Amino acid sequence: MKRFSALAVTLLLVALAPFAQAKTYVNGIDANYPPFSYIDEQGNPAGFDIESMNWIAKKMGFEVQHTPINWDGIIPALQAKKIDMICSGMSISEERKQAVNFSDPYYSIKKYIAVRQDSNLTVDEVFKGEYTLGVQRGTNEHDLLQSRIDDENLKISLRLYDSPPMSVEDLLNGRIDAIAIDSAPAEDAIKNGKAIKIVGTYAPSDDFGVAVNKDNPELLKLINEGYKQLKNDPFWQELHTKYLSNK
Repeated sequence: MKRFSALAVTLLLVALAPFAQAKTYVNGIDANYPPFSYIDEQGNPAGFDIESMNWIAKKMGFEVQHTPINWDGIIPALQAKKIDMICSGMSISEERKQAVNFSDPYYSIKKYIAVRQDSNLTVDEVFKGEYTLGVQRGTNEHDLLQSRIDDENLKISLRLYDSPPMSVEDLLNGRIDAIAIDSAPAEDAIKNGKAIKIVGTYAPSDDFGVAVNKDNPELLKLINEGYKQLKNDPFWQELHTKYLSNK
């Protein structure tokens, strides 16, 4: 009887295994960084990074919840374990590596200067003059530009924004002279009819990676394996065509 009961319990556990609750990880996102992460018209998280991580979660057997976080506080939120990862167009940097671990790079981003279509400003003129330059706060670009202003005694003034689209709107409204913006959101703005133009780069390209806490190597391993499989799947090219194609 005892042997039968043990067998019955084993069979029951096997039967229930598919219904076991998958582990849920919270992904902190920038809610206004198209085309990588944003909130769509239905109020749902969307974008290249969102769909990528959804695919990885399904493939690797976990659930993912996307939660908007202010960008300048997103790494502290990760360190405080309010979120489990940051998959939202985050540039890998040596400074950030001191606070978090990064996945393998999954995308390379250029650093552009953009102006209104009717402007004749060049990159050199922006940095040599007394112009107002918009940039998203809490980014590598913000830190880089502030350091350059201090080190080179530049006369440009920085105006900080919570998102790239906000800086684009102020540029179009004539409140600022130029913007420092990543290539993907700049190209997305142009694709969506915003009257701006890219006049050049001002710094080397960055690689994007997913940030996780240093004490969570299991999640980092899942994410790296997930991206490896995703990049070998046709869906990877579909995502590039959907979100990153300029055509």
